Amino acid sequence: MDNPGPEAPMTALKPDPIGRTALAVEITNRLRQMILEGQLQPGEKINEKALTEQFGVSRTPLREALKVLAAEGLLDLIPHRGAVITRQSEAELAEVFCVLAALEGLAGELATMQASAETVQDIAEMTTALRRTYDEADRPTYFRINQAIHKAVLAAAENETLLRAHELLAFRVQRARYQANLTPERWRAAVEEHEAILDALRTRDAERCGKLMKDHLLRKFASIKAKTQA
Repeated sequence: MDNPGPEAPMTALKPDPIGRTALAVEITNRLRQMILEGQLQPGEKINEKALTEQFGVSRTPLREALKVLAAEGLLDLIPHRGAVITRQSEAELAEVFCVLAALEGLAGELATMQASAETVQDIAEMTTALRRTYDEADRPTYFRINQAIHKAVLAAAENETLLRAHELLAFRVQRARYQANLTPERWRAAVEEHEAILDALRTRDAERCGKLMKDHLLRKFASIKAKTQA
């Protein structure tokens, strides 16, 4: 056999554009937050030129970010028109929340049977932090920790099919969840509901935990519905 000779040096390989990928992720996160916070309204067309100037980037990473957000259901990519922030009807939200509530109820039941003591302790610490964000009226941090708790319970269920189904639907309502009518009374009640869920996890009460998780999400939808009808 012929000697294939030495391998080509690594310097001869085409560079992998890690920097651009990281940039697209950062733009995606910033745009997502703008949509969640209502800085970009439903039906509004994305002004790519204005955003490239605001972020100091080219259109390539911006368009990569738009594709990700379209996959999450936060905007629509319309041929010959561009990206438009999606509108969501009350009927659509009702359908999605109904299924999400059932999935989270099941996750709560499974988590009580599957979660390790360490996982329950992690959720306990997040629940304590959640109470602190309410006391400090820190809504952005509350939303972040709230999402982390739900994800932890879902992960503790140890059911990949459940996790993937939930993730797909959760993207469709994350804006509505963030912009829900979070009055001081509802905010306090939501924290108390999380504390009750933690208690059910600690006592390994599957039926109670499942019901608490399901009811918690349905109350979230009720607060969203109240806002849209106000």
